[in-house]
Amino acid sequence: MQGKIIKGIAGFYYVDVAGSGIYECKAKGIFRKEGVKPLVGDEVCIEVLSEDDKEGSITEILPRKNELIRPAVANVDQALVVFAVRKPKPHFNLLDRFLIMMECKEIPVILCFNKQDLSDEGEIEEIRRIYEPAGYQVIFISARKEERIDEIKRILKGKTTTVAGPSGVGKSSLINCLQEGVQMETGSVSVKIDRGKHTTRHSELIMIDTETYIMDTPGFSSLYTNDFEKEELKYYFPEFTPYEGMCRFHGCDHVHEPGCAVKEALEEGKIHPVRYQNYLELYNEIKDKRRY
Repeated sequence: MQGKIIKGIAGFYYVDVAGSGIYECKAKGIFRKEGVKPLVGDEVCIEVLSEDDKEGSITEILPRKNELIRPAVANVDQALVVFAVRKPKPHFNLLDRFLIMMECKEIPVILCFNKQDLSDEGEIEEIRRIYEPAGYQVIFISARKEERIDEIKRILKGKTTTVAGPSGVGKSSLINCLQEGVQMETGSVSVKIDRGKHTTRHSELIMIDTETYIMDTPGFSSLYTNDFEKEELKYYFPEFTPYEGMCRFHGCDHVHEPGCAVKEALEEGKIHPVRYQNYLELYNEIKDKRRY
């Protein structure tokens, strides 16, 4: 039988088989020997061990369209990245790390900023100025007041979307607005450190309607950018693309080189300084890792 993994907890995988229901499965030992781990979103073949108890064993993982390590999911059409406008204030370096990971995997991203009802116009416009020139779709919502939820539903329709973001930004509240079947536990924001308390413990695939799925993924606090060399980083900042080939030196990394078209665009206000500063930080971080 063939189905889709919709949840994975402590070595158990819950496989939704169309027309037959959900089977609790373990993966055969061969996967562990080969260093392959089933992921939420995987299309798999299973052997039914007990039809009465809905138990089975995963025998094959079908080829993946893509896969992410953190959050650990597969076969994603797009990512809905959720941050808050305030409470907690957005951590742009963390956000850019996630965007780089999505660019690397060629997964389209929609940026969703929650808690617009707590923000002022200045905060919203600043976020727009940072990310819209980079080519990202930016939406401001209030999950608490259910503002612009229908717009999010239209964007998600017919796709498998990973919903990711740090803790405390209202991600679980948004997911509860989008569907009624699985009510996610919502957490509060720690006043002391202005960060969210983790609520989601595992990745889970939730059906909104036919052929529309969302993957809720655990809140993240750090992402790694060591899958590529520092010279590749510039290709994951879409706003740099129009200036490729326009620098004085071939292979310019847009860091120290004179006659750099990207740095000129920065000075002219065509590239936001927050994005460029994060580029520099990540470039140096990768360079220092490679040194050791």
